[in-house]
Amino acid sequence: MDQLFLKRVRAEIDLSAAEKNLSALKKFLDLSRTKPACVIKANGYGHGDTELMHLYQDMGVDFFCVSNIPEALRLRENGCKGEILILSQSVPEATDILSGSNIICAVVSVENAREISRHATKPVRTHIKLDTGMNRVGIRADDRSECASEIKEIASLPNIKVEGVFTHLAVADSTAPENVSFTKEQMGKFFSAADAIEKMGIPLLHKHCLNSAGAIFHYDSRSTLARFGIVLYGLKPDFALEMPVKLEPVMSVKSMVSMVKTIHKGDTVSYGRTYTADSDRVIATIPCGYADGYPRILSGKNEVLIHGKRAKGVGRVCMDQMMVDITDIEGVSVGDEVTLIGREVSEEITADDIAELAGTIGYEIVCGISGRVPRVYINR
Repeated sequence: MDQLFLKRVRAEIDLSAAEKNLSALKKFLDLSRTKPACVIKANGYGHGDTELMHLYQDMGVDFFCVSNIPEALRLRENGCKGEILILSQSVPEATDILSGSNIICAVVSVENAREISRHATKPVRTHIKLDTGMNRVGIRADDRSECASEIKEIASLPNIKVEGVFTHLAVADSTAPENVSFTKEQMGKFFSAADAIEKMGIPLLHKHCLNSAGAIFHYDSRSTLARFGIVLYGLKPDFALEMPVKLEPVMSVKSMVSMVKTIHKGDTVSYGRTYTADSDRVIATIPCGYADGYPRILSGKNEVLIHGKRAKGVGRVCMDQMMVDITDIEGVSVGDEVTLIGREVSEEITADDIAELAGTIGYEIVCGISGRVPRVYINR
């Protein structure tokens, strides 16, 4: 892409940071028992799925997780040689597409399995989702015998090849005693059900329950995969967590100063006139807004970095622009770089920082950086 088009706004994706994060995370695993499975759904949480797939594949990763069929096909068509598991329920009518591309399908119920079997003309590889307390999708694992019987019925269906079972931990990212107990209970249900399934004569190549927080805080070598997601990108599963590993944010978002002006006492800024100057102020306009994925809810609360210093947002964030107060930052000119997410000198604004201000989670911030923001891949 022409460098001129990158000045307005761009997301810089630091592949060296992604590599360091995965290397650090592997140390939490007994790699002889548990393999890392890189979760690169939602376009790699906004970072770029195929680019990260190639990086992780070069690092020896041979298992990837996505959310849906188009994401899976995109990886396969762009050179993914490893296993690809679709974590969410797929459209049964598309079953043969999965088989044709050697993609593993999630099964969430007996009824779902019957529909897949009805549409399949060739064997489809499946991992069956067990519900151990998330109560979102999956076969309930409370009664392990009943659960095993349902899996046996699924395994007997034509063209259904059961290769594994998995579950999702609801509060593995919480250190509250009641939530630690809940996570242990979930894992106990899961492995108990998996044992019962295998005793019924159904061999399981994979049994996996570890998400990012699960792998770091509740590692169990009986889980054959650790589904690393948000931590690959240098963010915390919960921004309040004290992490036992140093992670480096992979995404920075940069823009520029498009205008500098002095406003006077009593002047207002942006839609709704929500900001009124209490004295003469110098205001910089930045050509990035909520259509680029910068949350409007941050209006009047946000900060950006210019010349390594913090500039406070004033007025409402617009669709394509925002304004900040640069009165106390000397020498700011049109064209100067602005950091919305990332580090400048000794100051840093992370996606988790923005999430805390916005009342959400870092996942939503990075996933929300829109498609009109070009991704630039770098190695620092």
